[in-house]
Amino acid sequence: MKVVIGHLYPDYLNIYADRGNIAVFERRAAWRGIELEVDEVGPGDEVRPGAHDLLYIGGGQDREQALIAPDLAAKGESVMAAVQRGAALLAVCGGYQLLGRFYRDRSGAELPGVGLFPLYTVAGERRMIGDVLLECELEPGARRTLAGFENHAGRTYLDEGAEPLGRVVAGFGNDGESGLEGCRVGRALGTYLHGPLLPRNPWLADWLLAQALRHRLGEALALEELEDSLEAEAHAVSSARAHERGGRY
Repeated sequence: MKVVIGHLYPDYLNIYADRGNIAVFERRAAWRGIELEVDEVGPGDEVRPGAHDLLYIGGGQDREQALIAPDLAAKGESVMAAVQRGAALLAVCGGYQLLGRFYRDRSGAELPGVGLFPLYTVAGERRMIGDVLLECELEPGARRTLAGFENHAGRTYLDEGAEPLGRVVAGFGNDGESGLEGCRVGRALGTYLHGPLLPRNPWLADWLLAQALRHRLGEALALEELEDSLEAEAHAVSSARAHERGGRY
């Protein structure tokens, strides 16, 4: 079995250890005997039809986001087509913002977005920083928690009827007010959670790997269970910090 991940702009959108999410995919695939290839997609490169089972885009500073935003917008139709064909996607922080309709900075200038996620983001005056804990349900009846760390000035607003990734138990979330965090469109997930996200939440890594395999094989496949006691401890520590500190200015 083989899975191909398209890693978008790894040299630009790679802050807060977001590259660690790729390392988690690599290890959890290898432990199960699954071959995993990472295809780095930079400015000027194509998102080739059918080439990727999972797309990943991390977070970056405003300067880097501004540098790659026009190129990402030009790739927009290809990214959306990949998701519509069943590829999975994970977008973190800046990547999440740029997959919405637009990002408006404090000067009022707008960066174009892809429009995959039904949302927009406006830069705020104060950053929202702290540990965060979400409750989410990616499969009917399977309620789980996600723990991570958020550090963003952008306030992200979902369109009416849009599906959030989860609801905030502790922390700020998309805008510090709605109680919502992230966005979901089918197998595509967007979130502000750094940490990196996946080492603290191995179940989410496995969910995304399973979706990627489903895209590759054309059928659902149950993944072998792994021994995740260390990861569970990391999740518990992160969750406790979120409850203790939450997100506050």
